[in-house]
Amino acid sequence: MSKQQFVLEAASRPDAGKGASRRLRRKAGAIPAILYGGDKAPSNISISHKDLAYVLENEAFFTSIITLKVDGTNESAIIKALQRHPAQPRLLHADFQRVLEDRALHIKVPLHFLNEAVAPGVKVGGGVVSHLLTELEISCLPKHLPSYIEVDIAELGLGQALHISDLKLPEGVHSVSLAHGASGDLAVVSINIIKKGGDEAPAAAADAAAAGTTPAAAAPAAPAKK
Repeated sequence: MSKQQFVLEAASRPDAGKGASRRLRRKAGAIPAILYGGDKAPSNISISHKDLAYVLENEAFFTSIITLKVDGTNESAIIKALQRHPAQPRLLHADFQRVLEDRALHIKVPLHFLNEAVAPGVKVGGGVVSHLLTELEISCLPKHLPSYIEVDIAELGLGQALHISDLKLPEGVHSVSLAHGASGDLAVVSINIIKKGGDEAPAAAADAAAAGTTPAAAAPAAPAKK
């Protein structure tokens, strides 16, 4: 499946500083941004607030190679940081990183969970799905960058969990967390036991899943002593 293409017009921004940034937002309807990385020096640029706000509504924008047309010159980049106004629906600043075809990217991609309703732990066991991670930091070359990673829980039972090492990553994609060894093999999703009148069981199941163990509530009861 081909990825959506995003193109943003940008302009060089000679003036820096808080005062210049405020004037840019107020008078030009644009926001200050910076483009860095690659083999070039960082560049101060400006982007239309309206144009950027529009593409940000698309989840795929955050995991796409963006074409920034800076004064008519195309630059390939990914968005790395975004500053929003704390109380108003306004963007304040954006950071973009240049992309080179032969250099690996480090980026977070969303997780899309599949087959939750038919998982045995839900359909048969009556459990509830807990998303312990909603995104995964990956490393890959630009040509291998996925829009998202699928997490299929069709076989997941009650009290069980899937960890990062259980995921089927696309070709050329590696988990940054797993590079740190077993300690980085975090739980991604679990199916917890529902306990009426309280939430102790789901919490216990989630903690156990994160630790890679089976919660006591899901284990068979010990035989009674005679």
